[in-house]
Amino acid sequence: MSKTVSIDQLADEIVNSVQDYTEPVKDAIEKETRSTARKMKREIKSNSPKETGEYANGWSYSTSKKYGKIVITVYNKDKPQLTHLLENGHAIDGGTGRVEGIPHIGPAEKKYIAEYQRNINKILENGG
Repeated sequence: MSKTVSIDQLADEIVNSVQDYTEPVKDAIEKETRSTARKMKREIKSNSPKETGEYANGWSYSTSKKYGKIVITVYNKDKPQLTHLLENGHAIDGGTGRVEGIPHIGPAEKKYIAEYQRNINKILENGG
């Protein structure tokens, strides 16, 4: 659509065009962020060690906005102190050996960061 505008109106038209592009993009990015957080949480939960189930069931996520950026945090609300030990392994009490880790956070993180980046690029290319 072409439109003739005066020099005085040019700045307003540019601002309007940018806003027409940015609102749908912003909304689509926020939707994708929440969707990615949910999927990542589900995968971590399903791959978590399940001795009692309390650790696996403790996974949650939050999204927040900081400095104009959307931040996803996937965390274990019930047993946060175990995440590092179970992911990476740990020494046995008394130093008699080592318990191997069960990678369940790192693989999901890599998978969903890559997927998120691809989906954000598509959103930006399609204007929302």
